[in-house]
Amino acid sequence: MTDLICVGSIAGSFGVRGEVRLKSYCAVPEDIETYSPLTDESGAQRYPLIITRAIKNGFAARLGGVETKEQADALKGLRLFARREQLPSLPDDEFYHADLIGLEVYDTGGTLLGRVKSVQNHGADDLLELHGPGLKSTVFLPFTKAAVPTVDLEAGRIVADPPEGLL
Repeated sequence: MTDLICVGSIAGSFGVRGEVRLKSYCAVPEDIETYSPLTDESGAQRYPLIITRAIKNGFAARLGGVETKEQADALKGLRLFARREQLPSLPDDEFYHADLIGLEVYDTGGTLLGRVKSVQNHGADDLLELHGPGLKSTVFLPFTKAAVPTVDLEAGRIVADPPEGLL
């Protein structure tokens, strides 16, 4: 398990004074500010963060060291991370996406189906994007109790009962 969890990203600049457009991936979007300073994926670069106001699809925010629109524009696409110990512990049936990515997925008979490449959400339930040697193309498995009855982070595996015809 990784020690850094992606909690948001920069969607570009906001205005001309160095503010950024911030997307929060936190369950309570405003909570992203409480994890400041955030880091880049390597953990090397630190970004103190202050939300200045809510805007459409996110927040306007100030990042430490960013003073101009050009500096803010240069950060577009930057993913922001918090340390796992800063974040709240989750109930047994909830998981950080970072913990699911890379897990092996087996069917209920023990056959390896593939690995979790990413976790997607397009408005309804989360979907596990699976890839692997036995799959002709990427498969999206609904991340529901019915389709994914077991997630064992300790063993690094998921047991899935995919809907009929999915694989």
